[in-house]
Parts: sequence; C-alpha cells; structure tokens
Amino acid sequence: MITPLARAFINQFQSGFPITQHPFSSVAAELDVSEVTLIETLKALLEDGILSRFGALYNSQQMGGDVCLVAMEIAPADFERVAEQVNQFPEVAHNYQRDHAFNLWFVLATETKAQQPQVLKQIEKITQYQVYPFPKLQEYYVGLKFFIESNGRVKTISFKEHKPIFQQQLLTSLQRQIIQASQKGFPLCSRPYQHIGKQIKQTEAVVIKQMQKMQKTGVIRRIGAIPNHYKLGIKANGMSVWNVPTVKINEIGKQIGALDFVSHSYHRPRHLPQWSYNLFAMVHGEERAEVLEKVQIIKKILKSDYRQHDILFSQRILKKVGLQL
Repeated sequence: MITPLARAFINQFQSGFPITQHPFSSVAAELDVSEVTLIETLKALLEDGILSRFGALYNSQQMGGDVCLVAMEIAPADFERVAEQVNQFPEVAHNYQRDHAFNLWFVLATETKAQQPQVLKQIEKITQYQVYPFPKLQEYYVGLKFFIESNGRVKTISFKEHKPIFQQQLLTSLQRQIIQASQKGFPLCSRPYQHIGKQIKQTEAVVIKQMQKMQKTGVIRRIGAIPNHYKLGIKANGMSVWNVPTVKINEIGKQIGALDFVSHSYHRPRHLPQWSYNLFAMVHGEERAEVLEKVQIIKKILKSDYRQHDILFSQRILKKVGLQL
C-alpha cells in the first residue's frame, strides 16, 4: 500500500531533487511533513522494492563513454547459464529476457568507446554465442515518468530530460570519486552531500559544487526517485520495433517520440537477414492489451510507412543497475 506521502514524493520527485546542504528538509517542507518522516518513508519505499534506487542517474556518453543496446539469440537450454555470465560483467547495466528469437537484451555502458567492442568480444568468448549490437544512431526522445493516481492506478507520462549545454565532458579525478561514492544511491540522511564528501575526504561545499556542474553539463541526467514499474503495476513492457524507410526515419522517429505513451524512440541499425527493424519505440502499460492498443495507434500514424513491425515483451528483469565506474 502506497501512502499519500509516498505517492506525492514519487509523483513530484522522479527528477528535480535539490543539490543543497539540506535537500530533504526543503523537499519535506514542500510536501508539508517533517524531514525525519520523509526520510523514513524513502527507506520504506526502497526496502519494499517500490523504488529501485534513489539518487542520481549518470550519463556515461556525456562523460566520454558509450552505451549500446545488445541482443543475443540463446538456446532455451543455455539461457540461464548465459544470462548469469552476461550479468557478471560490470559494464552490463540492464538485462531483460524478451519473448522473441532474440531473447536476451542488455544495455552495455562502458567508460570509453574503445572498451565497447572489447567487452562484446569477451562476452562472445565466454558465452559462445554471437552478440548483435544496436548502437543509437539517432535519439528522437527519451523520457518517462510514472504518475500514481489517487485510486492507485499508475499511468506513464512523458517529460523532457535536461539537455546538456556542452558536449562530452572528460571526468576529473574528483568527479569520478563522487560518482563512485553515489552511483548505487544517495545516503538517506539530513545532509547526503556531506556524507558523500566524507567518503572521499572532501567538504560538502566541494561535492555540491561539482554535482551542480555535472548536472549542468549533462553528466547527471536527473536526480530523484527511480520507481520499480513492476511493483507499481506497470507489468507490460513492450519494445515495439519497426521497419521503416531510411529516408523517412528521422521524420517518423520524431513523430512517434512525441506520443505521450512512448518513453524511448531511437534509430538503430538493422542486422540483416536476422533483423530488419530500424526504429525502436518503448511502450509501457499495466497489461499487454494496453500496450497492444497503443501500438495500434502507432500503426495508424505510420499508415503505409512501415513494412513489418513486432513487439518484444519483457518476460523477466535479469539485471537493473545504474552506471558502475
């Protein structure tokens, strides 16, 4: 049971958590509760698994690294072994089992672009299965927020993430230390940035200044609650994929990305003859029927501008962590 306070916090602070000396105090005042009550509520949400994590989401690409979606086609008898082997790589952030011949999908986040092919070769060597990388050729939209209504129903709404004012930034040694101290989540105490500073032998003021800088340059995508959408009731996670004409893909990708129910819209490469799709659009819902209805809307928009399409529903979350330096 999600309390009114928990619902208000999740709805309002999936982003925008302040980088100040007493961030919980200011948020608690906004929610009209005490700081102690707010912190205890957050602890309960994390313990119950309603929140996957609370803290900063870091953008590895903005700090000189790279992110790539990768698929594998695993024989059912080998699936558990391969999934476990893939999960052991610290560069693997998210890993899902999906209902398709390409049944293992993971996100590979590396500190440098040069590391990506090296890690993929290691995965192929250990698992004895081919990897199919799907790098982002063009991003049309990324943004997803879960909103819990007063009756407990959850809906997805789109929002625009902060866009950096600069391009890739090489991390300083200090910034790297801050990320390492906070990448698994923020400490739940009155002065979290002071706590992070103590871990790396820096003052609170230094940590705050550096985190504000990383947020401004896009190294920090956002700071706030990261809900577990399965726990919230959003159990249908459908990756819709489309084979659209390359000459029209930018126009189509932006159009699909603008839909309220699409959380991600990307142009990714084909892998012929196994994979003919080049447009990826993530759609979420409480049940598969809801996702299928939303995909029908996409079909009507595209009309004749697609040759084939498919929906890959996630069957299991095999791994889900943030950036790990």
